[in-house]
Amino acid sequence: MSLKDTLKAEASVGATAILGGGMSEQARAEGVYVVECFDKDGNLKWRDTIENTVMTEGKNVVLDQALAGSSYSVVGPYMGLISSVSYSAIAATDVGTQINGTNAWKEAGGSNAPTYTGNRKTCAWSSASAGAKALSAALAFAITGTGTIKGCFIVFFTGAVNTKDDAHGTLLSAGLFSGGDRAVLSGDTVNVSYSISL
Repeated sequence: MSLKDTLKAEASVGATAILGGGMSEQARAEGVYVVECFDKDGNLKWRDTIENTVMTEGKNVVLDQALAGSSYSVVGPYMGLISSVSYSAIAATDVGTQINGTNAWKEAGGSNAPTYTGNRKTCAWSSASAGAKALSAALAFAITGTGTIKGCFIVFFTGAVNTKDDAHGTLLSAGLFSGGDRAVLSGDTVNVSYSISL
């Protein structure tokens, strides 16, 4: 008997390495207003949010002061409400000097309904954490006249004042309610919180 052994050995080794190492990091300013309206008896009437536009002029001031400024004292920031009167649009190119002028929106509270007591509200901030900065407490607008609010805005920096309808300072942000226009009545209180992140 003959024994024939056959050994076939085939070895195939293949290695494929796809190296696509890339890292991308972006700093994008995003802000959110949270707004609640209470009636004269303290009952919640509605709650809405605004994912706002952070204006180009506001971004420029923040970048210049944070990265190249030698001394900076904050002015404001002051918060106001946007009226439905003569409204057409909000754009990233809107600037503070156009409030109630050539911007396509008007400020509520003074010349435009609805009205509220006192001045624009002064923002007070908590310390930044996890790349975000928020108001330390909601700002309260005591409504004195019926009207419709479209959203909110914040103005700050050189020239900004808390006077309603004033067109000085730098526009940091502005935005519209996600759920559409909101009606308010005399006696209502509108509480607004805000946070911004990079």
